[in-house]
Amino acid sequence: MKKKLFGLIALMLVAVMALAACGSDKEDAKDGDAKGGDSDSGKDYKFLSLLTGGTQGTYYALGGAIAENIEKDTGVKTSAEVSQASAANMTALKDGDAEIAFVQTDIAYYATEGKMMFEGDKVDNVSALGALYPETVQLITLDKTGIKTFDDLKGKKVSVGAPGSGTYANAEQLMEIHGLSMDDIKPQNLDFGESQESLQAGQIDAAFITAGTPTGAVEGLNAVAKVFVVPVEDDKADELISKYQYYAKEVIPAGTYGLEKDTPTVSVGAMLAIKNDVPEDLAYEITKAVYDNASKLQHAKGKLIKAETGLDGIGIPVHPGAQKYFDEVKK
Repeated sequence: MKKKLFGLIALMLVAVMALAACGSDKEDAKDGDAKGGDSDSGKDYKFLSLLTGGTQGTYYALGGAIAENIEKDTGVKTSAEVSQASAANMTALKDGDAEIAFVQTDIAYYATEGKMMFEGDKVDNVSALGALYPETVQLITLDKTGIKTFDDLKGKKVSVGAPGSGTYANAEQLMEIHGLSMDDIKPQNLDFGESQESLQAGQIDAAFITAGTPTGAVEGLNAVAKVFVVPVEDDKADELISKYQYYAKEVIPAGTYGLEKDTPTVSVGAMLAIKNDVPEDLAYEITKAVYDNASKLQHAKGKLIKAETGLDGIGIPVHPGAQKYFDEVKK
């Protein structure tokens, strides 16, 4: 009787151990699925999120077409999403809320170095996919306001973008070079679309807009009123660049927004950033999709997006997958 009892207990123990092993194998398989399987395989990604900017900016105008090209060439469903642009995009990438994002080169640098608006909040899990085109820093007003120089901004209501945004940093630095600060104006934290509407309604006097030209918000404004872009003269541009080396001189051509003559200003670079943990083969395919299809983009900035200049002005580490693509282009 005792022998039968011991035998039954032994059989029960074996059964329990077998069930536990099966459960462990299932959990391991579940964990593997959650992690996307083999980390070296981009095919495990079912969806990619590409953060752009506001609906009236160049990021948004280009983002949809770029997302379509990525989806077509990689087979991974890709969605272009509205966002608060550069600074918010870097934070979203850091937090894992997206895989790819448009961002200004200066903001990407601040983020990875933990400086300016990212002080104490360094972004260390994001790298560069590649440079795109110059982003023009535009100080927009209407001809009827009489604002022709930076000095004329004193005491005026000026849209400077959201605090911590790329536009805000550009506004602050340009005013600094002209001997002004936020205390000298009545700053308004508006996005591009809100700036357009507020200028049109006479609720503000001027607006800083950092975006590729022509910018949708400014074109919309020019359709109903005469636009004036306040110039950044050469000596001030030189002073700005000597202090903040990620700026470059830029000219808004006559005819843009109905301007009667070329208008000198400055620009920073637009780039795409990507999460470090995107697999190398997928990052390579994404980069190839972006640059191989750039010439087909309908937006005017499309012709400026070239593989040959894809690393120009990049101040942060480049994703290995993107680097592989650019290395092939050089051969």
